[in-house]
Amino acid sequence: MTTPQAVPIVFRQVRVLDVRAGRLGDPVDVVVRDGTIDTISPTAEIPAGAQVVPGEGRTLMPGLIDAHWHSILAAVPLATALMGDPAFLHIAAAVEARATLLRGFTTVRDAGGPAFALKQAIDAGLVQGPRVFPSGAMISQTGGHGDFRMRHEVPRGRLGHLSHGELVGAVRIADGESAVFEAAREQLMLGASQLKLMAGGGVASSYDPLDVTQYTEAELRAAVEAAENWGTYVMVHAYTPRAVQQAIRAGVKCVEHGQLLDDETAELMADNGVWWSMQPFLDDEDAPPVPAGREDKFQQVVTGTERAFELARKYEVRLAWGTDTLFDPGLAAKQGKQLAKMARWFTPAEVLTMATVTNAELLALSGPRNPYPGSLGVVEEGALADLLLVNGNPLDDIQLLADPEASLAVIVKQGHIVKNERPGD
Repeated sequence: MTTPQAVPIVFRQVRVLDVRAGRLGDPVDVVVRDGTIDTISPTAEIPAGAQVVPGEGRTLMPGLIDAHWHSILAAVPLATALMGDPAFLHIAAAVEARATLLRGFTTVRDAGGPAFALKQAIDAGLVQGPRVFPSGAMISQTGGHGDFRMRHEVPRGRLGHLSHGELVGAVRIADGESAVFEAAREQLMLGASQLKLMAGGGVASSYDPLDVTQYTEAELRAAVEAAENWGTYVMVHAYTPRAVQQAIRAGVKCVEHGQLLDDETAELMADNGVWWSMQPFLDDEDAPPVPAGREDKFQQVVTGTERAFELARKYEVRLAWGTDTLFDPGLAAKQGKQLAKMARWFTPAEVLTMATVTNAELLALSGPRNPYPGSLGVVEEGALADLLLVNGNPLDDIQLLADPEASLAVIVKQGHIVKNERPGD
């Protein structure tokens, strides 16, 4: 099954949000053809058979991009993710993919999990969902942030098979340079647009304190070399200076989290052009579920969040934004609220730039492995037509994005209208 050809769309008299400049333009007509933005002009000719959407001065902006999303794992409880029937996980993920798209997120970078089949189904038009840049299985050392085995499953292979998480493609445990090479090449073979490695301790995992450094520089470099041979890059989960500095030496291009970093490391990231993909982790009503006994690890991250954003701004690190929602359907539904929360540290214009064109620049690091060539994150002639018609001006009120059901009148992905609460003429 393939996605049917989209009919032309004309947005009449909308104010385009220029996310590069952080401002709204004067009312214009925007014509969409064949999945791309064809024309932006004061008054456009309406193509034959076009669907006309009256803008009435509303804001037309690019679709949002979440640079750290887990398509399969975001909206199911941890126990289900660890032990549930894989078929159930994928059906639940398809439902959540549609909900993600209807929140205005037309693109996600999947930061780990068996998302290849979901991506294929979305691209084929079988289900609705965002564009997915998949990482495949999260690659972890033994006892690392991706090792969710039970104690009775150690040593590995003792029961004659891999762990459940490995069998379903959520994680891949690999120790030593040759094993990391193999794991990396497997994910690239399956269609990963970039690779994800666990380079330090994590909150949700059972065995690793937050301060531990995972993998050796040589092991990380093995994954980097495998990725570079395919024209793409490696991102790592890491919080501490030691873990991040080792990853930078190994050639990693993007650091996820990093809430415990210091001045020296932030400056090193800036000097090496390394991206910092950060999440607004706070101890508030939107805090992620934390397994019992790991509350102290989460509090360390929360304490470091304010400082981390200050460092990113101070040293002008390339900053991306993502949610990293895991194991909580209620929190997944607050994706837009998590974005709006960034106004605690940035202006609304900066937040919108980060979640559109800046995140798109990060996605472009996948080079020839980019599954969706073309310009994302902008409303410009020739760009891919992922568009949101907003009831209001998010530059004045970023909280509009926290309530997408009410605020997003029209959602377009690749030239197809997936939500329309403003019928055409």
